[in-house]
Amino acid sequence: MASWAFTLLAGAFLASLVAVFVWQGLPAWRQAGFGYITGKQWFYRQQIFGTLSMIYGTVAVSLVALVCAVPIGIGAALCTAEFLPPKPRLFVKVTVELLAGIPSVVYGLLGILFLRDWVYQALTPFDPLSGDTLLTAGLLVGVMILPTILSLADDALRGVPALQRQAARGLGLNRSEVVWSVVLPQAAPGIVAAVLLALGRSLGEMIAVFLVVGRQDNQWPESLASLRPLISAGQTLSSKLGGSETNIAYGDSLHWAAMVNLGLLLLAMVTVVTLLAFRLLKSDRHA
Repeated sequence: MASWAFTLLAGAFLASLVAVFVWQGLPAWRQAGFGYITGKQWFYRQQIFGTLSMIYGTVAVSLVALVCAVPIGIGAALCTAEFLPPKPRLFVKVTVELLAGIPSVVYGLLGILFLRDWVYQALTPFDPLSGDTLLTAGLLVGVMILPTILSLADDALRGVPALQRQAARGLGLNRSEVVWSVVLPQAAPGIVAAVLLALGRSLGEMIAVFLVVGRQDNQWPESLASLRPLISAGQTLSSKLGGSETNIAYGDSLHWAAMVNLGLLLLAMVTVVTLLAFRLLKSDRHA
């Protein structure tokens, strides 16, 4: 009974918080309408609020992070779950999970000290303005979400019953064929859920991204298929909220409403991704 009471209390607190933010964000919707989401320009001094370029930056950073982290994370999970002996597997898993506990600001400082210089030197033929780019932020977030993918994918792979592996070996399949034909198909929902949970973290990451993304507003690409914007400074929803503009906005009801709605957009994106992940995890457990 006590656990139910505290759960309801937490839910009521969250609902009331969202309700307050929605109420405070109404002036921006009245002023801009749906153009608040589709608008590409953000000039708060002229009371122009369009978030599409920041949504693009958020998605671009997250996609870069997934492209970097997913192959490595799943490959490492296959190694730890299927090929390593128990003691080395436990050592690797504990070490990786410790990496997940490192504060974001530490990753951000390492990004400032090393990663952005490496990215700038690698991109020198393309004449970048600096190493603070969407690509740098994506690479840094990819390192941060790697432990999440590896640990959860390892759990999903280990959740496949050993009897099914033995039955497949009895039919003449070798170890690699068992992994590809039996283990991976059954663990797929859990692996996808791991990727989605990592995506949820990457969407909401603020401090590390804030330090290396460049924080340049209104960076909408001429073509969504172009990779050029990735080597330029950009802005994400979370880096915008982490900047000084949040303090500046507090004295202006319209500006404050626009900033509050950034938080609501980010909350909605992360909530949808997280709910999809938990649904997949639940279906995987019942399978």
